[in-house]
Amino acid sequence: MAIFNLTINGKKQQLDVDPTTPMLWVLRDHANLVGTKYGCGIGSCGACTIHLDGVAMRSCQLAVSQVGEQKITTIEGLSENGDHPVQKAWLEHDVAQCGYCQAGQIMNAAALLNNNPHPSDEEISGAMNGNICRCATYVRIHAAIKSVANV
Repeated sequence: MAIFNLTINGKKQQLDVDPTTPMLWVLRDHANLVGTKYGCGIGSCGACTIHLDGVAMRSCQLAVSQVGEQKITTIEGLSENGDHPVQKAWLEHDVAQCGYCQAGQIMNAAALLNNNPHPSDEEISGAMNGNICRCATYVRIHAAIKSVANV
């Protein structure tokens, strides 16, 4: 076990965890932030996507010891009131069905738009590739991202 000083959603937290613990479990089990979901555990599905200094990362493959002083943002920290433009677009386009993958989808889309405010269709498809939606709402996901990009 080791003490890690982390900045999660703008708040400093000191957590005592094994250095090899994936951030997914640090967030869920130690920081009590359960919006980040476990999907596959091998970084293939995207359900566990968080931002590390604004970059979309798979938290199931990121050990707490790799974070250092980088700022962590989870779905809970994306917007205090759920009014981030991507979250609003998700509602407007009725994206979610089961909803399980949506936190990861939203976090990936938000990182894309933060780095590229006006992505092309190909750039959206490329950036979202690898975020798996079991309900296959990919067309609505793409439309929601596109609607934010056109603002």
